Amino acid sequence: MLSFLLTSIIMFIFWFSLSGQTAPMFLILGVVSSLLVAYWSHDLLIGKMVKGPDLRRIILLIKYFLWLAWEIVLANLHLIYLVLHPKMPIEPSIVRFKHDLKTDMGIALFANSITLTPGTITIDANRHEYIVHAVSMKTAQDLLSGSMHAKIKEIEGSKEMSKANV
Repeated sequence: MLSFLLTSIIMFIFWFSLSGQTAPMFLILGVVSSLLVAYWSHDLLIGKMVKGPDLRRIILLIKYFLWLAWEIVLANLHLIYLVLHPKMPIEPSIVRFKHDLKTDMGIALFANSITLTPGTITIDANRHEYIVHAVSMKTAQDLLSGSMHAKIKEIEGSKEMSKANV
């Protein structure tokens, strides 16, 4: 029940930050949407809670989302550079790398974070590896640097890193 409530609140805050709507009808629709999404997916975001919310995990998730927002801005600037450069130095590639994420939430969070970051799209994600399309070598190298993976491992509760290769 508590994970449902926390997920509902997080979803509503996210919805409101994207929409900015304050009309009563929109607020009601936002609350209903947040409740529905939380009902269907509260165990994915927060997880099953035995003793209560893991405050450390929630703080790490908030820090991660702020970091991800900054990475999205940087990736957008890189894509603008690629498109406006006279020679358009685009080098599309498919990157395949192994991971050691343990939870479904970690695997899904990593796959969605890759796709949210402009210049990369997750083609396939499973328990052992990811296959990602990168628009340039820089975006592939940024992905393989492991910083996103490390942050998600920290959210999962482990700081181990896996080897990545192109």
